[in-house]
Amino acid sequence: MKTAIVGYPRIGAHRELKFASEQYFRGACTEAELQETAKALRLANLTQQKESGLDWIPSNDFSFYDGMLDTAFLLNAVPKRYRELGLAPLDTYFAAARGYQGDKGDVKALAMKKWFNTNYHYMVPELEDDTAICLADEKPFHLYQEAKAAGVETKPVVIGAYTFLKLAVYNGKKTAADFVADIVKTYTDLLQKFQTLGTAWVQFDEPCLVMDMTAEDKALFTQLYAGILAAKGSVKVLLQTYFGDVRDCYDTICKLDVDGIGLDFLEGKQSAKLVTEQGFPNDKILFAGVVNGKNIWKNHYDKTLSLLAELSQHAEQIVLNTSCSLLHVPYTTANEHKLSEEVLSHFAYAAEKLTELKELKQILSAEHPQETAAYQKNAALFATPRSGANKSVQEQVAALKDADFVRLPAFAEREQIQKKTFGLPLLPTTTIGSFPQTAAVRANRAAFRKGEISQEQYDAFNKQQIADCVALQEKIGLDVLVHGEFERNDMVEYFGESLDGYVFTQNAWVQSYGTRCVKPPVIWGDVKRAKPMTVNWSVYAQSLTKKPMKGMLTGPVTILNWSFPREDISLKESAYQIALAIREEVLDLEANGITMIQVDEAALREKLPLRKSDWNSDYLDWAIPAFRLVHSGVKPETQIHTHMCYSEFTDIIAEIDDMDADVITFEASRSDLKILDSLQEHHFRTEVGPGVYDIHSPRVPSVEEIKLALHKMLEKIPVEKLWVNPDCGLKTRGDKETIPSLEHLVCAAQEVRCELSK
Repeated sequence: MKTAIVGYPRIGAHRELKFASEQYFRGACTEAELQETAKALRLANLTQQKESGLDWIPSNDFSFYDGMLDTAFLLNAVPKRYRELGLAPLDTYFAAARGYQGDKGDVKALAMKKWFNTNYHYMVPELEDDTAICLADEKPFHLYQEAKAAGVETKPVVIGAYTFLKLAVYNGKKTAADFVADIVKTYTDLLQKFQTLGTAWVQFDEPCLVMDMTAEDKALFTQLYAGILAAKGSVKVLLQTYFGDVRDCYDTICKLDVDGIGLDFLEGKQSAKLVTEQGFPNDKILFAGVVNGKNIWKNHYDKTLSLLAELSQHAEQIVLNTSCSLLHVPYTTANEHKLSEEVLSHFAYAAEKLTELKELKQILSAEHPQETAAYQKNAALFATPRSGANKSVQEQVAALKDADFVRLPAFAEREQIQKKTFGLPLLPTTTIGSFPQTAAVRANRAAFRKGEISQEQYDAFNKQQIADCVALQEKIGLDVLVHGEFERNDMVEYFGESLDGYVFTQNAWVQSYGTRCVKPPVIWGDVKRAKPMTVNWSVYAQSLTKKPMKGMLTGPVTILNWSFPREDISLKESAYQIALAIREEVLDLEANGITMIQVDEAALREKLPLRKSDWNSDYLDWAIPAFRLVHSGVKPETQIHTHMCYSEFTDIIAEIDDMDADVITFEASRSDLKILDSLQEHHFRTEVGPGVYDIHSPRVPSVEEIKLALHKMLEKIPVEKLWVNPDCGLKTRGDKETIPSLEHLVCAAQEVRCELSK
């Protein structure tokens, strides 16, 4: 068998692309220097993959910001507001990604949403009625030729036409059907150009095929590929799917004139069943996704070999493949110098997954696979029990009762009690939690970790930052304050450091969006709160003000979803273990006088199954109760807040309301507040702050812009339930844009209050 991967990380083993891009944004390096860094990273990836013995090496999996955004520019689907700025091509691209505010104009960025069930975010393409789809960029061809010049034959990767049209938004009267002819011609032109370059294979990524498909969806998909494949010429086409199975269109795919079909056998619940029960066409290659592209645990070779043996009875040609792009895992464990040998022996990052593919290939080619050294070493690893079990935690989870998930009194009664308790004005103003993490804040944390300063010095610095932050919020006039989170490196890793059962990496960085990278901790064993996590900081901050100070926590589902989870117990059990730990912290905060507590569930939507039939049984039936378990023991006077990040929330609004929080803030400003209709339609009872401006863009919103957003919200949300806040934490922003933005936010809220009082 031969080997392939869907895609590879692009930020660099040490986040070189992130730092170079941020230098470019600051004007500290030229475009040529940025391009030079990017090329060096691409060539390093190609060299590593070639030297690993990988047979199908991808190109065009690189992006300066996002692959969907690259595809929009490739297809000339660039809204006129960006083109009319008159910027250089790369700057136009970044304006669409980040927004632009300067002498050429003032535009917001494209909307940003979660990429299926991952923590990666994609830019949402916009198609206007006058959008002229055509081949408008040379990037895929340039990167293919760049690789070829380096001695590497690649399969270029392009987002498929169906997925592009399904994920785009349509700002006019036209629908996807109106763009079919032009997009078919453009993809035909793309294949023909690759043919002239001598390209053997092209990979079209179609993850939307693992979603529920209507008859209309199937017709659209069939129409697109009937046209595209009719002109593929000598180029072989791999139709690559991931994140699930293609049960709604398997038969259709098998009948297409494609040369390879990529299926996910890890997240695809029915992928193996589809192949074994319906067969696989002999004239096509099955690219079998058997190496996990989303988790860092080593592949269990015995299980993989058993699956491949079953598949080989139905598919004549099989290529060993990753389940999805390796974009979602870190670069290499070679950069981990502090983890124990026991821990590292269980991990496989992107580079190690290349090795796994190589070893699986060698094992399968051996006359006696189970006698190979690689197989025996892997079998011994999985036969050895891991450390980290905690019997008391397991017993606590097993003893949970229905009453442990119910908060009393009911919401309506609590709401009235809390309004009397806090006496806040209409349209209360607040922030989501974090304030800018300056270079000085990061340097203080780094110095403490290196042992260069004492605990007392570290704490004193952070206390001064908190005091300054509280004073700033008082000066600006915010109604509900936060302490700024200067002690936190990450909203998950920080909490994990106070929980038994976690291990932490040095360099397990993965891309979340653009230049934003995260370093997920790893759930190694049973989880238990080892010590208070936030109490001292919150109590100190509250002592500095008479205004309410929110205690800031991360919720159990988000901690789970933003960690690399265990594979030896269920996600439900892991979530309940974490929920019990966070519940202890909530009750501790309350006992110490903190009466507003925010438990962020930024990633609630992230792991929602892609098929609606699985939503409740596979996820919501335990995810929502896990959050309720956290706060069910607090007093009615204690106000529980939560926050959710970029996702599609409209179809689970009822379930979100059922979380039984008192206040929820959404990250909805980039999606043009489309959530408002859903809130109104479902008679959303929870008080809500949809977010009046986008913090992921460096632009500063005007007072009038925020007032317009508030008036739009008030058309759908009762004034007594509306909160005024940015749409996310301010950690990644600078004081330069944060302070005026918050000043404008408070001013806008005050002016709207005055208007309402007339």
